[in-house]
Amino acid sequence: MKPWSWSKSVDRRQHLNRTEGAILSIPVYATTQNAARLGPICSELSLAASTFQADKAIDKTAFSMLVPDLQSALHAATSSPYQVAIVGIESHICVTQTVLDLLADGHKVYVLADGVSSCNEGERGVALRRLEREGAIVTTSEGWLYECMGDASIDEFKAIAGLVKETKAKTTDAVQTLCKM
Repeated sequence: MKPWSWSKSVDRRQHLNRTEGAILSIPVYATTQNAARLGPICSELSLAASTFQADKAIDKTAFSMLVPDLQSALHAATSSPYQVAIVGIESHICVTQTVLDLLADGHKVYVLADGVSSCNEGERGVALRRLEREGAIVTTSEGWLYECMGDASIDEFKAIAGLVKETKAKTTDAVQTLCKM
């Protein structure tokens, strides 16, 4: 069974792979949850178009993605504290435990409300409200992208603005469906 509003959240993740990775050169890390039993990252999410930071997703059995292999990769790539944007499925389980771990370690965490889903519609809102109370910044993928850019004078702005315009209808649909808290 696919999580609630699966296609909308996957579309937002595809959009982010194109913008954050390919245009803004923001590193992308991915994990799988016990891939031997649950399978690999879904085929709809091609990580080739992003600045994916590993040969493959880091497999884990912990619900948090902040496992030793990912911690090592983050430490090697940048200095702490990190600014991290989180997307994923099961907002009330893996997303929540990852965000709580990152916050506990002192990092600035953005949860992209239009990029997280759950098997049960009601779980998302509960999880997002909790994470906001815990100190995460709950926002939309578009809001976060513009915050990353900070200024329309940067070289990447025209490419990002073009993608935002190109995906406006899908973004509107995703936000109207997924950003109800």
